[in-house]
Amino acid sequence: MTVFKGSYVALVTPFDKNNRVDADKLKELVEFHVKHGTSGIVPCGTTGESATLSHEEHSHVIEVVVKAANKRVKVIGGTGSNSTDEAISLSKFAEKAGADGILLVSPYYNKPTQKGLYLHFKEVADSVKIPVILYNIASRTAVNIEPQTFVRIASACRNVIAVKEASGSLDQMSQVHAACPGMDMLSGDDSLTLPLLSVGGTGVISVVANIAPKDVADMISAYLKGDVKKAQELHYKLLPLVKAMFIETNPIPVKTAMEMMGMCSGALRLPMCEMEPANKTKLEKALKDYGLLK
Repeated sequence: MTVFKGSYVALVTPFDKNNRVDADKLKELVEFHVKHGTSGIVPCGTTGESATLSHEEHSHVIEVVVKAANKRVKVIGGTGSNSTDEAISLSKFAEKAGADGILLVSPYYNKPTQKGLYLHFKEVADSVKIPVILYNIASRTAVNIEPQTFVRIASACRNVIAVKEASGSLDQMSQVHAACPGMDMLSGDDSLTLPLLSVGGTGVISVVANIAPKDVADMISAYLKGDVKKAQELHYKLLPLVKAMFIETNPIPVKTAMEMMGMCSGALRLPMCEMEPANKTKLEKALKDYGLLK
């Protein structure tokens, strides 16, 4: 049975003029997504600058989003860490706060073996009862979760029921789906969402949905209903905007876009920094071409 399908937004974390978490703006963003067809919200992921949130801020953001969503859409708390103990602590908090699931990124920097990945994910998954989504993004973590490791984890942990695949490889995604056909598979690359759906994917955890939620939701809905032509049209409509979201390191472009659109401050925390002027001009053009800016 599919638990996670549709468009989930990898939500930005808005900061105020003093670079503190802007809880009021966070609530506004939740309302925006509820109104525009987003299936679920994922706070405190890469796009949410989780790496530069304090432990207290991290928990606060998840709590604010859960309360604001009020069960109208699912909330998947990003609770991964390169410290197993910290991931357990954050995951337990997300469960207690009422999150519908947790997203666990592979431990980064310390570069564990496949056995280490298995032991890490098992410890964290065993600490909670809510559903777990594993997040595979070797470009940021330095280690790929191999297909057989997914099998081992899923076999040992009944609440590990989904994967966010951001390897950038359809071959890897296909292997994971073949090895774990009962596991929900969500795209972690906006440009690969439609191709992933064609090999058994169920949705996306999206960056571009921060600014174009309805089109992302409609693309997935159309494909899952069998309207491949409409899904393709939306894929190609979104593609230039998706490319613009990654002309610099995520979440710099999407936060800058949201500021241009008046959605929230574009403030970032170092080492994330302001866009280069030339790239900002390209981003502005992409937003205008899409009809998001006049």
